[in-house]
Amino acid sequence: MDKGLRHSYSIRLIRPGDNAQVKSLVVDVMSSYNCIGDGFSSSDPELDNMYDAYSGERLEFYVVVDSQDKVYGCCGIAPLIGAEDHICELRKMYYYPSIRGLGLGSQMLELLLSRAKDLGFTSCYIETVSTMVEARVLYDKFGFQPISSSLGSTGHCGCDNYMIKALNVG
Repeated sequence: MDKGLRHSYSIRLIRPGDNAQVKSLVVDVMSSYNCIGDGFSSSDPELDNMYDAYSGERLEFYVVVDSQDKVYGCCGIAPLIGAEDHICELRKMYYYPSIRGLGLGSQMLELLLSRAKDLGFTSCYIETVSTMVEARVLYDKFGFQPISSSLGSTGHCGCDNYMIKALNVG
């Protein structure tokens, strides 16, 4: 795939008008991996209004858009519910297949891990499913380490891969 295509897209903070597109993206991608129903992020109540869900303190959510503001990818960070306050969770990292392989996932992760450090987090946690091989490769590339069980209270009992990364602060 032409890496020059990545310049056709930009990463920005979510806006209220992005809510419907983000929900469609998450549901479409999760459906393609047969990850629908309770225990998966495609059923999270926050999907109805992601802008509001990520408008609080130590929460940020970004989208990948084209020049017409069509959403092609997304990801956010938030404190990991039910865990120590220095651990954030990387949430809802989903991309349509048409933009995978352009390096936008790496750009998004670099941005979010930097923002996590700026917000005072010292560790970043992620949950995924084993069938999302592309995601796992990206997380490995960024130094996320597998752990044997879930952390916190995400409500995503459908996930079967748990990873964490220490953020070098300072």
